[in-house]
Amino acid sequence: MAVYVWKGKNRYGDLVGGERVATSVEEVTRVLQKEQITIINVAAKREGLRIPFLKMEKVKLKELAVYSRQLSVLIDAELPLIQSLTILAEQTKNKYFKKVITSVREDVEAGSTLNQAKRKFPKAFDDLYCNLIASGEQSGSLDIMLRRLAEYIEKVVKLRAKVKQALIYPSAIVSFAILVAIFLLWKVIPVFASIFTELGAQLPFLTAAVIGMSNFVSRYILFIFLGIVALVVGFRYFRKTERGRWVVDRLILKLPLFGELMRKVAISRVTRTLSTLVAGGVPMLESLRITSSTAGNIILESSVMDARKMVAEGKPLTESFRETGQFPFMLTQMVSVGEATGTLDEMLTKLADFYDEEVDASVSALLSILEPILLIFVGAMVGSLVVSMYLPIFALMQQF
Repeated sequence: MAVYVWKGKNRYGDLVGGERVATSVEEVTRVLQKEQITIINVAAKREGLRIPFLKMEKVKLKELAVYSRQLSVLIDAELPLIQSLTILAEQTKNKYFKKVITSVREDVEAGSTLNQAKRKFPKAFDDLYCNLIASGEQSGSLDIMLRRLAEYIEKVVKLRAKVKQALIYPSAIVSFAILVAIFLLWKVIPVFASIFTELGAQLPFLTAAVIGMSNFVSRYILFIFLGIVALVVGFRYFRKTERGRWVVDRLILKLPLFGELMRKVAISRVTRTLSTLVAGGVPMLESLRITSSTAGNIILESSVMDARKMVAEGKPLTESFRETGQFPFMLTQMVSVGEATGTLDEMLTKLADFYDEEVDASVSALLSILEPILLIFVGAMVGSLVVSMYLPIFALMQQF
C-alpha cells in the first residue's frame, strides 16, 4: 500500500484534492470516479527527509481510546463528522496526533471516507481499527464501532499494565542488585584488599575469589559496561529478526514461571481481537489475518495463520484451532458452541474476559512467589561479598 496525492473537481465543479492509500494509481482513479470526482492529476506522494529519532510520531493507546470514545459520543449526538474531528483536533495535546486528526478531517472534507483517510497513518490507526471503521461506515453504525474500539483498546491497556507489573518488578530488582554488586567489586572491595595485603592476612578461598573478581572488574569496568550495552542491543536486534522471534518466543513459552502467563496473555489478545472484529462484521478470513498480528508471540501468530488456511479450505474454526495444537481445550469447546449457536463473538468475549481474570490471578501468584526468591537472591549475592571481607578480619583477630 502506498500514499497517492490527487486533484480533481467534484460534481459541483469545485476544485478538491487530498491523499489516498491504495495499491496503485488505477485503484485511486477507480475509487474517485465512483465518488463522482473528475480527476485532474494522481501521483505517488514523495517521501521527504526523515530523521526517526528526532520525530516523536507516536500515539499512545490511552489517547486513542479517549479519541475513539469522544468521537463516538459526538457522532451519536448527531454532530457532523468534520465538526467532530475539528473539536477533537483542537483539544488533543499530542502534536503528532493533532496533525493526524487535522489531516484526516481535511481528507474527509475533500470527499474521502473516514476509513480511507485513517489508513494513511498506520502508526496511529492499525488494520483492526481501519477495518472496523470501514464496517461502521458501511452499516451506518460508526458510533457503535467507535465505542466498541474504545472498549477494546481500554482492555488492551489494562492487559499490558498487568504484564508490565509482572515483568518490571523482578527485572528492576535483579538489575539493581547486579549494579550494586558491580559497584562493590569496583570501589569497595579494593580498599579491603589493600588493607589485607598490608596486614599480611591469610585469605580464605571465598575472599580470594571475591578479590580476584574485584581485580577483574576494576581492570575491565569500561568493557563490562560496553559488553552489557552490546548484549542488550544485540538481543533487541536478534529479537526483531524472523529467526530471533521464533527462538525467543518459543523459549518464553517454556519458562517455568512466565511461560504459562505469557500464553494466557496471547490467548486473551487473540480472543478479544477476533471477538471485536467478528462483532464488527469483518469477514472471518480478514479477521483471522488481523488477529494473528496482535497475539504478541510468533508461535501463536503462526497458529492463527495456520487456522486461517484451514478455514479458507472450508474447515470450521473449531477444528482449525484444535488442529494447530496451541489452543486449550476450553477455548475450542466454547468456539464450537459459538459456531453452533451463531454467538461466536459473545463466546470469544467471554473467553477473553476469563483469560484476563486468569492473567490477573497469575500475576498476583507470580509476584507472591518471586518476592521471597528475589530477596534470597539479593541477600545471598550482597551478603556473600560482605561476609567474604569479614572472614580475614576474624582470622586476624584470632591471631592476637
